[in-house]
Amino acid sequence: MQVVAADSRGAGKAELSASAAAAEALRHIGELVTSPPVGVTSVEPVEDGWLIEVEVLEERRIPSSSDMLALYEVELDHDGELLAYRRRSRYARGRAGTGNGAG
Repeated sequence: MQVVAADSRGAGKAELSASAAAAEALRHIGELVTSPPVGVTSVEPVEDGWLIEVEVLEERRIPSSSDMLALYEVELDHDGELLAYRRRSRYARGRAGTGNGAG
């Protein structure tokens, strides 16, 4: 879903909602990396658009609790166009930092 906002000259410009930005990030990551995206872990508005984190299943293992996952950061402009992406971390499933000193 797109929201139209007026810029400083009064002309309308399309801006993505947070959920639409998340969907665009999943689409872009799906096209750029060979591993399947698992889901979006965060969406944050930034000055030039959106900053989205996407978790990707990089390596399936048996048991699945030892799968290797990665966290990608995706930058989109206000129209959903890809500005940049990067892999921020790689970790075994269930081993990511939880903010409580673990990981």
